[in-house]
Amino acid sequence: MGKLKEKYGLSVAIAMVVGVVIGSGVFYKADDVLSYTNGNLLLALLAWAGGAFAMIFGALTFAEFAMRYQTANGIVDYFEVAYGKKVGYLVGWFKGFLYFAPLSAILAWLSGNFTMILFGHNDADNASATWILAVLYMTGLYILNYYAPTVSGKMQVTTTIIKLIPLLLVAVVGIIAGLANGVSLQNFGEASKTFTGDKRFLPMAIVSTAFAYEGWTVSMSINSEIRDSKKNLPRALTIGSLIVFLVYVLYFLGITSVLPTEEIVSQGNASVAVVTTSLFGTVASTLLVVFIVISVLGTLNGLVIACMRSPYSLAIRGQGPWPKKISYVDPKTDMPPYAAIFAYLMSVFFTALWYGSFNNWYGRFISIDEIPIVMIYGFYILLYIWYMLHFKDLPWRKRYLKPIFAMIGACIILYGGMTNPQIGIYMVISLLVCGLGLFFYKDEKKFKDSEDLL
Repeated sequence: MGKLKEKYGLSVAIAMVVGVVIGSGVFYKADDVLSYTNGNLLLALLAWAGGAFAMIFGALTFAEFAMRYQTANGIVDYFEVAYGKKVGYLVGWFKGFLYFAPLSAILAWLSGNFTMILFGHNDADNASATWILAVLYMTGLYILNYYAPTVSGKMQVTTTIIKLIPLLLVAVVGIIAGLANGVSLQNFGEASKTFTGDKRFLPMAIVSTAFAYEGWTVSMSINSEIRDSKKNLPRALTIGSLIVFLVYVLYFLGITSVLPTEEIVSQGNASVAVVTTSLFGTVASTLLVVFIVISVLGTLNGLVIACMRSPYSLAIRGQGPWPKKISYVDPKTDMPPYAAIFAYLMSVFFTALWYGSFNNWYGRFISIDEIPIVMIYGFYILLYIWYMLHFKDLPWRKRYLKPIFAMIGACIILYGGMTNPQIGIYMVISLLVCGLGLFFYKDEKKFKDSEDLL
C-alpha cells in the first residue's frame, strides 16, 4: 500500500475542470438540446443556462468542502465526513462503476466517431472502425496514464488549450457571419414566435446540457495529488466552471449563427463539420476537426485519470475487492497497477455494453450517458443539505445561498431525468450494483480506520 505524491499544480487542476468538461458534450449534445426544444434557439439557450446554473453553484459549494477536507477522491471524503464511511464507500463505488466507467466508454466511442467523421465516413456512429479506434484510444490512454502520469497531466493542459481553438474560432467567426447573412436574426425571430409555447421537454434539454457540463467534479479525484490542494482545488473549480459556461454559450451561438436550427438537428454529430466547412472551407475545416478529435481525447484522458483513482481511493480505506492489491502503488511509476487494470476492464465492459445498444443486443436502446449524471446530482443534494446544517461558521450568504442555488439546479436535472423512460431500468441496475458493492464492504472492526491506512 502506498500514497500518491503531490505532482500537479493549479494549471493542471483548472485543465482537469475545463479539459474534461469541454471537448465532447458541446459537440455531442448541441443537436439534442435543439431537438428537445423543438429547434427553438431561445429555449435552447435557457437550457444551457440551466445546466450551467447547476454546475457553477455546485462547484462553488464543493469548493468549500475542498478547503476543509482532503484524503483521496474528494467526493468520497465529503460523504464520509457527512454521512459516515459506509455511505462514502457506496458513493465511491457508484462513481467508479456506474459513472466514470460508462462515461469513459462514451468518450472513447466519441473519439472514434469524430475521427471517422474527419475521414468522411457516412455512418460514423456505428462503423466498425469507430469501435476499433475507441478501444485503441482507451487502451493507449490507460497505458500513458500508468507509465507517464506527469506527461498525462501535461497532455491535459495542452489539449485544453488546443480544444479552445475550434470552439472560439467557430464562436467568433460564426457570430460575425450570422449577423452578416441574417441566419442569426432568422433563428432568433423564429424562436421569439414560439418561446411561450410547449416547454414540456425543457427539463430533458437541461439534462442534455448537464451531460455536456459534466466533469467538473473529476478534478476532485486527484485532490491528494494537487499541490496546496485546499487552496488550489477551490480555485480550479470556480475558475474552470466559469470558463466552461462562457465558452459553451459562445460556441452554441456560433453554430446557430451559421445553420438554421432544424438543419443542426438533422445533421446530428456531423453538424460541426458542416459548420466549419461553411465558415473556413474544406482544408481549414479538416484541421479544425482534427483539433476537435484532440479535444475529445483530452476529455477521455481526464476520465481515465479519474477511473484509475476510483478503485484506489476505496482500496486505501481497506474497502472494495482485493484492497491490498488495488491500493499497491508501484514506486517506479508512482501509480497503482492493479487499480489501473481493474478500471480498464470496467471501461472496456461498458464500451461493449454501449456497442450492444447500437446493435440491438437488448431489444431496445439502453442509454448510459445521461442517467448516471442525473443520479449523481441526487447524491449532491444530500451534501448540499449537510453543508447548510453544519457549516455554521460561514456568513449566511455563503452558508445558504450557494447550496440552495446548487440544489435548485440539481432538482431541475433530477426532474428532467425522471421523465426519461429508462430511469426505472437504470435505478434497478444501480441498486443491484450498489448491493454488490455492499458485499465487498468490510466492517470497521476488522480494519484500521482510513486515516491509519493513509
